[in-house]
Amino acid sequence: MPLTTAVEQFADHLQVERGRSEHTVRAYTADLRALVGTLEDLGVAEWSEVTLRHLRTHAARRSEAGLARATLARGTSSLRRFFAWMVSTGQLDEDPSGRLEAPRPDRRLPGVLRADQAAEMLAGERPGPPAGDGPGGEDEDVRARAAALRDQAILELLYATGIRVGELVGLDPEAVDLGDQLVRVLGKGDRERVVPFGQPARVALGRWVDEGLPVLSGPGVTALFVGVRGRRIDPREVRRVVHAATRAVEGAPDLGPHGLRHSAATHMVDAGADLRSVQELLGHSSLATTQIYTHVSVERIRAAFEQAHPRA
Repeated sequence: MPLTTAVEQFADHLQVERGRSEHTVRAYTADLRALVGTLEDLGVAEWSEVTLRHLRTHAARRSEAGLARATLARGTSSLRRFFAWMVSTGQLDEDPSGRLEAPRPDRRLPGVLRADQAAEMLAGERPGPPAGDGPGGEDEDVRARAAALRDQAILELLYATGIRVGELVGLDPEAVDLGDQLVRVLGKGDRERVVPFGQPARVALGRWVDEGLPVLSGPGVTALFVGVRGRRIDPREVRRVVHAATRAVEGAPDLGPHGLRHSAATHMVDAGADLRSVQELLGHSSLATTQIYTHVSVERIRAAFEQAHPRA
């Protein structure tokens, strides 16, 4: 069996049986194809011939190529999951990756908005889509206003809930309960959670659903957020909206949707929210993932101390 055949079967397993996202499957596949390239260079033609030495050679090559530590760590995780699957399906008798060590990823503190910067961003004007993006023959002023309502609702919901961009674009209107101010989100691994949002997000969502969505939505489209052509909005369009909004705030970092997620979590922790609650809101499977926000808050405390304490 060619090396690539097992990789394709594993990708199908991840997508069909495990319900992994397209992005996750693409990342795993890229890591494994890189390994296949190394194995072919080393003259390895069968997975049964792979040894720990081959895997360490591959890891060394990737490191010498200058890849980030987080990318290297993810690659090791991909290999381990792949070989575990090969053993579980009877395609291998032993797992050669059992003693393969992964480099610890850098624990960089994510860039975040200050609370006042977030407020300024949400109060800013929404320009709508760039000129020429909408189809001709329609009232462009009406469409631009509808797009502005959409962008405001996107920003308010992302900051209010901390949901991921993939979770946002997958929402349908029935997932949002404006009365109880709750949104039902399908997260990683098809895990569903219910996340509350505040009054500003409720108002922005209500205006978008009532006034904007009917203008932009195409026939038969059931998405909560749509692009200028009436179809379910693309994550790239959401990123454009968020980057434009954060760039408009003087002194604020240039952030995308994940930056708003970090900002929302950091502001909740700064305000006294317990980590377990933040973990549930963000949909983290492990509390260790959520604990990075305590590091962010400690950095803010340190900065305040060094700026204000007479003996700092």
